[in-house]
This record gives sequence, C-alpha cells and structure tokens, in this order.
Amino acid sequence: MQRISVIITNYNYARFVGAAIDSALALDWDDVEVVVSDDGSTDDSRRVVESYGERVLALWGENGSQRVAANRGFAASTGDVVIFLDADDLLPPDLPRHLERVWGSTVSKVQLQMQRIDAKGQPLGRPFPSYEPVPTPAQVRRWARVTSAYPTPPGSGNVYARWFAQRLFPVGPELGAAADSALLAAAPFLGDVVSLHGVCVGYRQHDTNDSHLLSDRTRFVREIVRAQDRWTLVRHLPCDASAGLDERPLDRSRELLQFRVAARRSPRPGSPPPHSGFGKVLRDTLLAPFWPGPEPWSQRVLVSAWCLAILLAPARAVNRLLVLRFTSAS
Repeated sequence: MQRISVIITNYNYARFVGAAIDSALALDWDDVEVVVSDDGSTDDSRRVVESYGERVLALWGENGSQRVAANRGFAASTGDVVIFLDADDLLPPDLPRHLERVWGSTVSKVQLQMQRIDAKGQPLGRPFPSYEPVPTPAQVRRWARVTSAYPTPPGSGNVYARWFAQRLFPVGPELGAAADSALLAAAPFLGDVVSLHGVCVGYRQHDTNDSHLLSDRTRFVREIVRAQDRWTLVRHLPCDASAGLDERPLDRSRELLQFRVAARRSPRPGSPPPHSGFGKVLRDTLLAPFWPGPEPWSQRVLVSAWCLAILLAPARAVNRLLVLRFTSAS
C-alpha cells in the first residue's frame, strides 16, 4: 500500500458531503488523495467542496449518474488503493492501519462492515454484514461460483486494488446507474476478497436516500434483472475462476430467491419477472437451505420458510410478510 485514493461521488448532498470529505482527510495515512466527483449538483455542494481548496481535487460534470461520476473520479485518481465513498457516508480514521495488516498482491477487494447512522450521525441497529465467522477468500470465491452471491456491503464498504479496478473501468451502462455492481460481482473471480470484522463505515440513512425496497415494488424486478446482468459480466470475465459457469447459480442464491418470490406476489406492471414461474420458484425454495453459504442452518431454513409462506399466503397476508422482511432492508 502506498497512496490511498478516496473518490467521493456527490449529487445534491451539500449537507453531508463536507462530513464525508472530513472523514477522508482524517484517515491515518501519510498519502491520501481525495477526489470529489460531482454529478451536476444544483444545491450548495460547489460552495462546500470548494471551501476545502487544494486539499481535494474537485471534478464537475453534468448530471449523468453515480456510475458516470465514478468513472470520472477514477480516471483522475492515482492511488494504488481505491475507495468509492458515497457523499453521505463516513470512513473510520483507523481504516488504513487495518488495510495495511491484510493487504497483498492478490487482494482485489477488502470488504468492511457498515454501521447504519441517522442524519445526525447516531448509530442505528447492528453492523452488517455479520462476518461471523470471518470468511476466507476461498470460501467467498466458492459461494460466488455456486450461488452467484456472497456476503458483501454496498459501495462505501469496499476497498479496491487499483490493478483490479482498472480491469473494469470505465464501467459501462450495462449494469445500471451504479459503478459498484461490476466491482462487487467480479472481485471474487479476479482476486482475493478479504473480509474485516469490526471495521465499520458509517452508512447514512435519511429522508433523501432510497433505503428500502418497499418504497417501490418494481424494484424487486429490477434487483432480479441486475443480478442477471452481473452474472452475465462474471461469466464473460477472462479468468480461470469463471470458466464453465452457467445460469444455475442464480437459482441457488437465497438473497435473489427472496426478490423472486416477492416479485411474483407484488403488484407490477408489464410482463412477469424473470425466473418467477411458480414451479421453478417453489423448487428453489425447497432446495434453498442446502446450498452453501455463510448463513447458519437455522437462518437458511427461516429464509426458505418465509419464501414458502409468501408463495402460499392469501393476497391479504402478502404485504404483512413483505413488510416483515424488507422494511429495514438496505
């Protein structure tokens, strides 16, 4: 590890971006580069960012997407360690010392835990993912190969090796508006994913972010399509770890199964969601506890039971079951 680049993507988060910049500048490391890539903000973001002067590299562009802003920021960065920090999240100051302890030439990604915080920075609930026990890179790679999924935090909770990110950037529009979809999907196949328990990024939840799936039921279908697109990217990676992969791992993901079941029983416009035929979903629900993964047996059975209840429940009970599962989902 030499230089750490923190790339902060911002859109209309003037009230939070200053705290994000402060957390990046406070990292306990001699060589930290802070890049703020603004995605055409119309609020007071420019004034806040420019108040830091030469301590940050500020990039301005028209409103495109988080992916566009991340592409711009990555192209301007120079660090061999790269963090994509959302403008409303916070990095812990001792993060570099934890990274230094586990970093190596084969590491593609170090993934942290995240602590939900409110708009004022107060903690909410327990850190996630649990990482108990802490998975090895080999376990993460196996879970990804067999089930297309592994326990990972969202964007700000990941630290990438530049050599790895360079194989994917610039990220195209195939996986949607966020750049992290491609990085999260490819990391176990192109290198080692190292998980750190007890090192937490502040994951802010507030009135202007989209924090749970029930705010828009069509998101269930979008999550299914995104998972398929991520898996298509993985299957075409030029590496031995992705050789011979087919579509079957998508059927074995317990996380994706919950979206498939929810999409089947939620009101939705247009055509039925993919992979949602009753017989297929029922079969995958019954097999779900037996596929490998980090969850204890009791949790696997609970997921299977919830999916079965959604599939068989009368329509009037479906919404209650969805609220039970997805109200606090991020």
